[in-house]
Amino acid sequence: MSITAAMVNELRKVTGAGLMDCKKALTETAGDHEKAIDYLRKKGLAAASKKAGRAATEGLVGSYIHAGGKIGVLVEVNCETDFVAKNENFQAFVKDIGMHIAAAAPQFVRREEVPAELLEREKDIYRAKAKESGKPDAIVEKIIEGQINKFYADICLMEQNYVKDPDKTVQTLLNETISNIGENMSIRRFARFVLGEGLAKKESDFAAEVAAAAGV
Repeated sequence: MSITAAMVNELRKVTGAGLMDCKKALTETAGDHEKAIDYLRKKGLAAASKKAGRAATEGLVGSYIHAGGKIGVLVEVNCETDFVAKNENFQAFVKDIGMHIAAAAPQFVRREEVPAELLEREKDIYRAKAKESGKPDAIVEKIIEGQINKFYADICLMEQNYVKDPDKTVQTLLNETISNIGENMSIRRFARFVLGEGLAKKESDFAAEVAAAAGV
């Protein structure tokens, strides 16, 4: 069955879920409106969207240390009440997000934070590559759009595939956690530290690394 924009919009009005989530729900349920609502509720997406407007000013700054102290992460996750901030499930979520950041190395929390100049530079690169193939301008722009979405998925935390379950994004994990805990939550910011990153190594240290790599 063909899923129309009107069907997606109607489901979005009822559930408050995102457009892509609504489209997927309708696709999975062959366009059945009521089954699509149930699908979103089971995924926790409808409930999360309804809570999204509520203020989340409490929370926790969590830390995660990886690789024998070589990588460290600080991440701030907000919730509505101090009571939930002390909840084991909330704290486990914060730790899992820290672990994910350590492993996946995002640069930003969400796409709105990506600087315009960085985005334009990427578009210029994709446009130049696409035009070399001789494709029409309309096709080139679609290719650029697809590449930019992949770019966001690489560098934006909320759009990355969750390292412990690649079938879901970090945003989906957050939505599910909101549904389970019953409060609005937000990943506000993070900092990722890699030991020695940005430091110029001594020539002797560099030589030793080269020798070790060569098996000397």
